[in-house]
Amino acid sequence: MSEERPFGIVLRGLRQQGRLTIEELAEASGVSVRAIGDMERGHSRVPQRRTVAALADGLGLTGAEREALLAAARAGRPTHASAVTGTAVPPSAVGDFTGREAELARLAEAADAARSGVGAPVMVVSGPPGCGKTTLALRAAADLAGEFPNGCYMVDLHGVDGPVESAEAVVKLLKALGTSERRLAQEDTEGHAGLLRALLYERRCLVILDNARDEAQVRALLPAGGRSVVLVTSRRPLTGLENVGRLALAELPHAEAVELLRRIMGAERADAEAEAVARVAELCARLPLALRVAGNWLAVRSAWSVDHLVRRLADEERRLGALAAGDVRVEAAFELSYRQLTDQAARMLRLLSLVPGPDMTAAYGAALTATDLFEAEDVMEELVEAGLLQTTHAERYHLHDLLRLFARTRLAQEETPDEREAAEERLGTWLLDTAILAGRWFNPVDGAPPSPQQGLVALGTVEQARTWLESEAPAWFTALRTAAARGEHVRVVETVQAMQTFYDLCIYWGHWAEVFRLSSQAAAALDDPGLQAFHLNQYSSLLTIEHRYREAVERAEEAMECARRAQDLSQQAWALLFMSWPHLQHGQIHERYDKVRAAVDLFEAGGDHEGWLHAMISLRVSLRDLGRAEEARAQYERIIAFLDAPDCPLSGYSADFPRARVVSGLGRDLAAVGRWSEAVEHYRSGLFQMQRIGVPHLEAEILMELAKALIELGETAEARTCLHQALAFGDAADSNHLKTTQGLLDSLPAE
Repeated sequence: MSEERPFGIVLRGLRQQGRLTIEELAEASGVSVRAIGDMERGHSRVPQRRTVAALADGLGLTGAEREALLAAARAGRPTHASAVTGTAVPPSAVGDFTGREAELARLAEAADAARSGVGAPVMVVSGPPGCGKTTLALRAAADLAGEFPNGCYMVDLHGVDGPVESAEAVVKLLKALGTSERRLAQEDTEGHAGLLRALLYERRCLVILDNARDEAQVRALLPAGGRSVVLVTSRRPLTGLENVGRLALAELPHAEAVELLRRIMGAERADAEAEAVARVAELCARLPLALRVAGNWLAVRSAWSVDHLVRRLADEERRLGALAAGDVRVEAAFELSYRQLTDQAARMLRLLSLVPGPDMTAAYGAALTATDLFEAEDVMEELVEAGLLQTTHAERYHLHDLLRLFARTRLAQEETPDEREAAEERLGTWLLDTAILAGRWFNPVDGAPPSPQQGLVALGTVEQARTWLESEAPAWFTALRTAAARGEHVRVVETVQAMQTFYDLCIYWGHWAEVFRLSSQAAAALDDPGLQAFHLNQYSSLLTIEHRYREAVERAEEAMECARRAQDLSQQAWALLFMSWPHLQHGQIHERYDKVRAAVDLFEAGGDHEGWLHAMISLRVSLRDLGRAEEARAQYERIIAFLDAPDCPLSGYSADFPRARVVSGLGRDLAAVGRWSEAVEHYRSGLFQMQRIGVPHLEAEILMELAKALIELGETAEARTCLHQALAFGDAADSNHLKTTQGLLDSLPAE
């Protein structure tokens, strides 16, 4: 047996001679299956002396055979560190690297601070699979190489596919740094780690520890100080490490994602199908790995249109499978992390794919798994640690779109249809039950607000209720649609009825038309004309706000018919009131007045105080429009007297909202006759009250009217401020008011 034969061939021959499989040798020697396989194939460097001795013991070698194996190992070891696998200077950055300017600047600042001795010498770059951690680290190394005269080094720690032992990685770096075999032989594992820290302290090196598994794998590789810098990339945030800087990566911004595709496939071709390229970027969820796969796919298939790839990716069930180019598969990157999860965390990931909306709280996990909040939070944090779930602001979690598809595929494969349906039902029930409880905070007429719940979310105040309804709107809306599709009519009408007043606070949300359409249909299916009248009236009001006047009148007329069948005076009055609104848009002020007057009488007859207040406000406006200013002012006094009465039957939002409306409405009356100072006073009072309630579209409207009055008084600086504040409401305000506001702002003289 010649000493010149490669170590791997010698090892394989001795193993086969002993009739041992790789697995049997691994068990006998304590050396991993992966390591033995890599040695035999020549894919890894020759092992340390202790590893060779362990292999010899596992093979049962003695005498000449044992010495032959040791000799092959000695002959295979390089004499210069630069030849050691895994420790060479990192290759140049990927040529089509795109974006990440802020992240590169952050790494450069951290490196500069560390070299100056004022910052942590270690930066952890973490993020989900495929987000470009390694590519970013390599680009940063290329940019910063000139700042580190003692070299740049990289070790792949294989954190998710056969992790490299920490001691082995330490020796790799020591050899790359020029440490001799004799010096290494004088130290044990702890001594090697100390020697590495000393070298990194003395020199100015940049080290990339790529794809770290966990904190334990990298601790021995980190410097305690000095002017060297270590970049650690990992799918996990490695929260157990102390005195390190952190940089969390996510998907690319849209513009950078499109630019990356342009660079891979060629700018001329990409620009010719710019819209399709932008669609590909979004279908790839702007994940760098997916973008690279898609770009390579297009570059190779140059005769195919980008639209062809769009069609392939548009099918959610096949999207992950389509994101494959050669041996690079996006799904495989996710699979590596998924396999490392506990059974509980893997199930949680699968079930989280059922959550509608872009993000979620731990309460969703608890509802899906029928566990308590803290247990669900612990499991979701495991997913965060694994890089499969991201944390956002305000204790929320985000599941990347492609990871959601991956989890949904695993859900179909690993959960039975009954298990999936049960989880969906648990989530939907919790969402709608919580929506009803939250909505009732705004409807004291339905009963006292709920006491603080010892459940999955806190609903102890009206502010908490509103925050939940607004932040979770995509989810409870989806649950409502699902309930309607299943024919759960009672649940649909109960949920929507509980939100009657909450609707006033955010009428431009964008989905109320469908909400009220579904509830109207559910009420009709229940054959309850009173309920049907209520929901048709709500539907009519929303259609008017959306300027769909003909449909609004039709729904109000249907509501009137139902209310008459139910002998419900209050809903008849609401129907009249909603039928009157389109008259205002067509200048039919007399017709509007007649309907509003009739609505006031019906509300009085039915004893509906809240409805009466709304009708009185409309009546006051109708009188003003008819030029009957004194009568309009008298109605104002009547409304205020009602609200100020000690025995007023209304309180809270039911009283505060109409008060704010009527006070600001008086400002419009005063503005109409040129009494600008008084108008400003009432606008400010009404604005203050509306801000206290929190009705954005009316706040924006009052700010616009206040600005008009201020302009008339020559107070343009304050007017400008009001106009900017109104525009800041954006989609929460009426689009026509926003146009008027912008026009007023443009008309002001330059500052």
